[in-house]
Amino acid sequence: MSDKKQPVPAKTNPVPVKPRSSTGEIDAFIRQARTFAASGLGRLILSLDATMSRQPTWDLATTLQGEMFDAVGKVGSLSVQLVYFRGLGECRSSGFVVDTNALKQLMTGIECRAGHTQIGKVLVHALKETAAAKVNALVYIGDAMEENVDDLAEKAGRLGLHGVPVFIFQEGHDSGAERAFKEIARLSKGAWFRFDRRAAATLAGLLSAVAVFAAGGLKALEARGRPEDRLMIEHLRGGGN
Repeated sequence: MSDKKQPVPAKTNPVPVKPRSSTGEIDAFIRQARTFAASGLGRLILSLDATMSRQPTWDLATTLQGEMFDAVGKVGSLSVQLVYFRGLGECRSSGFVVDTNALKQLMTGIECRAGHTQIGKVLVHALKETAAAKVNALVYIGDAMEENVDDLAEKAGRLGLHGVPVFIFQEGHDSGAERAFKEIARLSKGAWFRFDRRAAATLAGLLSAVAVFAAGGLKALEARGRPEDRLMIEHLRGGGN
């Protein structure tokens, strides 16, 4: 038998495929995010319905929400918290962070999972957060409502009393969800908008306007003065819903 070594095939470098985040990775992110000190003057909660019905438009939603994060970064005086629900009772939140790139990266790794809506948990979470330190705005993006509307309305009213407007962006045209979403927006002194794939630029502008409002209020929107800012001001003053 020969001692001569057999040639080793050259290694190839396949194009890496970015995997979806595992539950463990998400847990690790949440633990890390909670250690960051949020130095922003304004605080915004971005909440997402990640149940299975949203899978077809999830990638678009992530892109548009990413554009809002970019606007937040430019504002500079805002910290953001990500809240999402999916599956059987799973509802998670990050800490408030100024580095929104970390949140954007997490969002790209979230997979939608079958389950019922948990909007009530999101509203209760926002109430707890603002009791600890002022929350300037809550954004909610979803397409369905499978809960008791009177219970949600009561929580939305409490958010309104605490000065936490809820800005709801609705995917699809579910009439029951639309009525509930508009009531939540009204009672919290926020606004309701259609999450329309055909108007991505307009939607991105509105999300940007929410970020500016959370950082500096109506004065900041008036000072920037873009069309989407004027539209947001109209909604906040009761003329848009």
